[in-house]
Amino acid sequence: MVVYLSGAIEYSPDHGKSWRAEITPFLRSLGHDVYDPAEDEKKNLTEVERREFRGWKHSDLPRFQQTIRKIIAYDLDWIERQTDYIVAYWDEHAARGADSQAELTLAHRQGIPVYLVTELPVGQISGWILGCASQVFPSFAELKQFLAVRYSRREGQGTASQVRQPAEMG
Repeated sequence: MVVYLSGAIEYSPDHGKSWRAEITPFLRSLGHDVYDPAEDEKKNLTEVERREFRGWKHSDLPRFQQTIRKIIAYDLDWIERQTDYIVAYWDEHAARGADSQAELTLAHRQGIPVYLVTELPVGQISGWILGCASQVFPSFAELKQFLAVRYSRREGQGTASQVRQPAEMG
């Protein structure tokens, strides 16, 4: 099983690293591989692109766009080709960006389960995002309880063939 961690990076004060660092050991304890886009700064970029692209947003928009399109393609390809489910953290920072919205939309269209964790009142979350979520959790503790049961290592449970069930694809 491969899980993709979706949530704010660009607008998050810590670039989305703390919540990802907290959930990753638990996911690995389930025997799952974790892809953390906040940790993978290299992606498919050259060293110059990786080091300079954020500054290009203000100084060289065409170069920035060219580079960000490489990141978009890389992340969406990862979801489409390698991801079994997504854990998404939705907060006010995620709502400012567009990457998480795109990732969750793609996952929904591909029938990849999206487990959304948010402390925000549901009424403050875009209907589009709620529509892409397979399940919504008010805390990581509740998500962990769900995942521990859903992807238990007991015989016959948690296999890749069980992940994309028709009910979740709807």
